Amino acid sequence: MTSSTASSSDATTPVADPLAEAAVVIDNSNRSTTPTSSAFGSYIMTDWADSASPLPEPREQAPFAAKRRAALSLRYQGKRLVIRAGDMKQRSNDTFYAYRAHSAFSHLTGWGSDAEPGSVLVFEPAGEGHDVTLYFRERAGRDSEEFYANPEIGEFWIGPRPSLAQVAADLGVNTRDLSDFVASDDDLTLGNDALNRDLSELRLVKDEYEVEQMRQAVDATGRGFDDIISEIGRASEHHRGERIVEGVFNARARLDGNTVGYDTIAASGSHACILHWTTNDGPVTPGDLILIDAGIELDSLYTADITRTLPVNGTFTPTQREVYEAVREAADAAFAIVRPGIKFREVHETAMAVIARHTSEWGFLPVSLEETLNPQTQYHRRYMVHGTSHHLGIDVHDCAQARRDLYLDGTLEAGMVFTIEPGLYFQPDDLTVPEQFRGIGVRIEDDILVTESGAENLSINIPRTADDVEAWMAKHA
Repeated sequence: MTSSTASSSDATTPVADPLAEAAVVIDNSNRSTTPTSSAFGSYIMTDWADSASPLPEPREQAPFAAKRRAALSLRYQGKRLVIRAGDMKQRSNDTFYAYRAHSAFSHLTGWGSDAEPGSVLVFEPAGEGHDVTLYFRERAGRDSEEFYANPEIGEFWIGPRPSLAQVAADLGVNTRDLSDFVASDDDLTLGNDALNRDLSELRLVKDEYEVEQMRQAVDATGRGFDDIISEIGRASEHHRGERIVEGVFNARARLDGNTVGYDTIAASGSHACILHWTTNDGPVTPGDLILIDAGIELDSLYTADITRTLPVNGTFTPTQREVYEAVREAADAAFAIVRPGIKFREVHETAMAVIARHTSEWGFLPVSLEETLNPQTQYHRRYMVHGTSHHLGIDVHDCAQARRDLYLDGTLEAGMVFTIEPGLYFQPDDLTVPEQFRGIGVRIEDDILVTESGAENLSINIPRTADDVEAWMAKHA
């Protein structure tokens, strides 16, 4: 489960050509004091030591990205494909949001958190395939004003930028300056539904590099949860303790990765019943549960997506434990059936059968267990309205534009990675449940890899059972 603010990079709504739009004009005349005299210009452009520009070895993901480009090329013989990284987005006046390239662009190039804004990957038809070229704005030399006078891309402002030759060696792809790129009305771009679909479907089965990145992202996220537990006491002493939890995790994300993969959900008490609670401005009160949904995105842009629900004071109450273990039973039942050949939707159906049984046994439903499992009724879904699983990878909700018959109705294959995340949420004003249940929200979310013979829970080392969670908290707190 992730925040609704973590939007998919594969949005299919057609957009205007970014290169054809007017650039954001920033008027810095009221604050800029950059010298403009010819004497200064001559002086600052001279007497610089020669800078070494060694060519890097190809990065680890370069050969995998080449295979992805080849697979895409086969689907679009004779078509010119233009995959844009995207431009920086203005936050306010002359400040910008942290840049993240479009996921499809990064998947096809291997360029992650260090990608250059505005870059364009072009598949030019050639024979039965394509010549692929990466266009980006090369760094400026010390013979121009850019390096000291341009706060958006100048080296004095944002640090060194790579040369065409360096990127070509690094990514294993031909490069040219962005000024050489010319768009065509016949280009297939990310506004094309079929192209978006195919780019999503290319990511349904992860390659060896992607699986290893997912392992690393999960491991880093586990360290982030350890950090949270170590600071849970401090969080409980502040009236906005949820933000301490959020900040502690975000610090780990910046240390061990690029950033968080989506806005962290730190939902204490009844906030845990708000599925996408990201305001995170509430207290963390001993005696309550806190639901933490968080994932670290690596520099490769691959992200984990993990949820753990913790007793703030380290010990579950009997009712909290009963709800928690029901959710864990649902998660374990869903995991137990995962193997190549089953339908993706069966994972959800299996988890929901457990949720239905428990809510029926507790007497919360107005009909029998058999009746509530009828697709036309589903009374138990009042307490879990979301789905159980989504694909995961370079997007937190990966492969979102894939066809339904390959996604929800698709057949599992080895190499697929997705979440299993059942939950139970009893709203504080829900009169269908006893008072002691109201305000309790529990979700357990793990990241699952389909193997040749079954499945692997990549996040199994992050404690899951009620007993293990209590021992985990005692150890770190």
